Amino acid sequence: MSEGVDTVGLDIPPRLAVDRLLDDPETRIVVCCGAGGVGKTTTAAALGVRAAGRGRKAVVLTIDPARRLAQSMGIDSLDNTPRRVADVGADGGELHAMMLDMKRTFDEIVEAHADGERARAILANPFYQSLSAGFAGTQEYMAMEKLGQLRARDDWDLIIVDTPPSRSALDFLDAPKRLGSFLDGKFIRVLMAPAKVGGRAGMKFLNVGMSMMTGTLSKLMGASLLKDVQTFVAAMDTMFGGFRTRADATFRLLQAPGTAFLVVAAPEPDALREAAYFVERLAAESMPLAGLVLNRVHGSDADQLSAERALAAAENLEEGGIVDQESGKAGLRDTAAGPTGAGSPGTEGDTAVVDRITAGLLRLHAERMQVIAREQRTRDRFTSLHPEVAVAEVAALPGDVHDLAGLRAIGERLAAGVPAGA
Repeated sequence: MSEGVDTVGLDIPPRLAVDRLLDDPETRIVVCCGAGGVGKTTTAAALGVRAAGRGRKAVVLTIDPARRLAQSMGIDSLDNTPRRVADVGADGGELHAMMLDMKRTFDEIVEAHADGERARAILANPFYQSLSAGFAGTQEYMAMEKLGQLRARDDWDLIIVDTPPSRSALDFLDAPKRLGSFLDGKFIRVLMAPAKVGGRAGMKFLNVGMSMMTGTLSKLMGASLLKDVQTFVAAMDTMFGGFRTRADATFRLLQAPGTAFLVVAAPEPDALREAAYFVERLAAESMPLAGLVLNRVHGSDADQLSAERALAAAENLEEGGIVDQESGKAGLRDTAAGPTGAGSPGTEGDTAVVDRITAGLLRLHAERMQVIAREQRTRDRFTSLHPEVAVAEVAALPGDVHDLAGLRAIGERLAAGVPAGA
């Protein structure tokens, strides 16, 4: 999804055409992924606002514990049910937003795939309550489950997913398989065996064939926990295969045409290193990558003045060296010095004050240019490894985005693809 820009012989990556991606009716799912703290949630929300403004009926699924998305959209709170965002949308477009409730999503799966009595037994089971609330990988698995549910409902023509703030961006792809492997694994099958045999035969099998193992597990886990696990396994027996089946189906959905991954990063070595890993993993899994969103990129409207020249000028001013002192410039400086008296135009004290202020501004500019150069080198390293990846750069903002106006501004910068002032 890059514009047809000729970049042969240049260190410039193809530009990510965000509006073309959002306007394409074949695009049904956009997944924003990347390391934590790089602006995934803001990017996902801004894409949703822009898509709705361009006529798409969009829903944003976020897994952000900070809950900034709800505040930005003017909603009191987000939960596991999509809510309409007021004052967003044009030409039939709408925006809905929701926040993944991990435990509630797990409960919904149980309620949908077990009869009333068995569902109640599972929901009340202490081991299930621990598993659904905090088992490693559960959040990522439930994000996949919720994505599958939203897509099956077909109420929206665009679903935008803000992936979980995991330790590694790869967890979103790996965790569903890990949870499925756990639920289908040997440990679970061993615990399930007595229930499958049933009745007295089952008790005999348990007493004779599993007595040693059960005694060991009781010591390791505690008798009460072991009983909770066995009760949970017996109740969930008919559902285990469904977890793996649905995870596989959603995984295939992510590989299918109509899905687009956006890797979100900041122009920092760690974030772009993580982005590079994710780009390579998506390619290995045959998942469609739309491009890279590079957030918080610094720019300058005075980039013709290099850091070296700015520092040299600052040193001259601070040390009383030779600087340009054309009469016109001197007059301007003296005029700015202030009223008569100690600060009257042309006095030595006023000149020193102006020089110090000017030198300070020059040093600030030099620092800004050094940051820009460092970010450029970092981006160039990524581009040299992945020259085919289209990039949209978004300027660093002075503060956090906290309202719809801010999200619209981010959307405009995403569509422009280059930082303001760069």
